[in-house]
Amino acid sequence: MTTSLITGATAGIGAAFARRLAGDGHALVLVARDEARLEEYASELRERYAVSVEVLSADLSTDKGIEAVETRLRDRDRPVGLLVNNAGFGNRAPFGDSAMADELTMVKVHIEAVLRLTGAAVEVMRERRRGYVVNVASVAAFLPRGTYGASKAWVVSFTQGVDKELAGTGVRLLALCPGFVRTEFHERAGMDATAIPEWAWLDADRVVAAAIRDLARGRSLSVPDARYKAVVTATRMAPSGLFGRFSTKAGRKYGPRYPRD
Repeated sequence: MTTSLITGATAGIGAAFARRLAGDGHALVLVARDEARLEEYASELRERYAVSVEVLSADLSTDKGIEAVETRLRDRDRPVGLLVNNAGFGNRAPFGDSAMADELTMVKVHIEAVLRLTGAAVEVMRERRRGYVVNVASVAAFLPRGTYGASKAWVVSFTQGVDKELAGTGVRLLALCPGFVRTEFHERAGMDATAIPEWAWLDADRVVAAAIRDLARGRSLSVPDARYKAVVTATRMAPSGLFGRFSTKAGRKYGPRYPRD
């Protein structure tokens, strides 16, 4: 039985990955900050799918939290066959209005944690000659959007680069780049989701299904839904400022920063 470890596992895309993988018979390791919520969701998955579900409370904005997950990923007696790096958040205010501490926390969670957890997982996967890593990025990786877009662009570049470097080892990486997904993301960031057009919303379960299909097809990049594939293609052809104006303003509010919790 494959064991899958998912960060940011109690809501949105992370929770959808947990449901799908449990339904496919995977044992799970769920990682998030809220231990009570982790336990509640783990119990639900155990009861519904009859699979083993382990919980690991860890804050990936801290070295202690990252180290705890690294340790679990390096446990060769309980190897992880699939890592989903999904944990992330958005800042309500644009760069200059948000606190520098929040920008640095974003870099910690979106870049350093992804780098370190991928490294820990790949270390064991290469020894076993098999394994998968899905790093959740965003269509924002292809659009100008301050620290958030830049950090997600790093995730895409890193993931595709490492996937090529590991060719022939039995280890595969995929960067998942959804657009707007109906999750708690915007509410937690204090963003006004009503500014986002109805056509732009995606369903988390369908996003996960697309990612798993693309992983099975040997792809290193997954952009779910034809609408967003078209957006990504257009951004590569259109003048840089055209999409930047929409990207930087969508859901944003100016003023004091919004707390993560």
